[in-house]
Amino acid sequence: MTQIRLALPDDADAVTSCVRATYARYVERIGREPAPMRSDYAALIAAGAVWVAAEAGRVVGVLVLAERPPALEIENVAVLPERQGRGLGRELMAFAERRARDAGLEAVTLYTNERMTENLRLYPALGYVETGRSVQAGFARVFYRKPLR
Repeated sequence: MTQIRLALPDDADAVTSCVRATYARYVERIGREPAPMRSDYAALIAAGAVWVAAEAGRVVGVLVLAERPPALEIENVAVLPERQGRGLGRELMAFAERRARDAGLEAVTLYTNERMTENLRLYPALGYVETGRSVQAGFARVFYRKPLR
C-alpha cells in the first residue's frame, strides 16, 4: 500500500536517489542534467515543500510543491523507474490537486522540458492546458495550468 506523507529529514538521500533515477533517462535527450537533478532536497524538505510516496517504508515517489497564490505549483514529480506506468505519478498529481483545493487555491501549475515528450502528452490528458513556452536557465520549458474551479 502506498502512503503519501510529508518528507522527513531522514528521507533526503532517498528523495535525491529517486529524483536522480527518474530523470537520468533525460540527460542525453536534453544534453545536461534536468534542473530537478540539481536541487537541494535536504533544504526543500526542511522548508516543508517535499512529499513522498512510500511503500513498506521505501520512498518510491517524490512530489515538490510550492504555494504561489492563486495557484499551487508542482515543481517536481518523480517516480522510481521500476514503479512507473502503474498510476503512482497520477496519484501524486491528484494529491497535489487536493492540496491546492484544500488551500483554497484556484489552479495547479507546472512546467516540463519540451524534450520530455511523454509529459507533453500526459499533462493534457490530466486536464492541464498549455499556457506558454520559453527558455529559462537554458532549458526549453512548456508551462501548464489546471483550473480547479
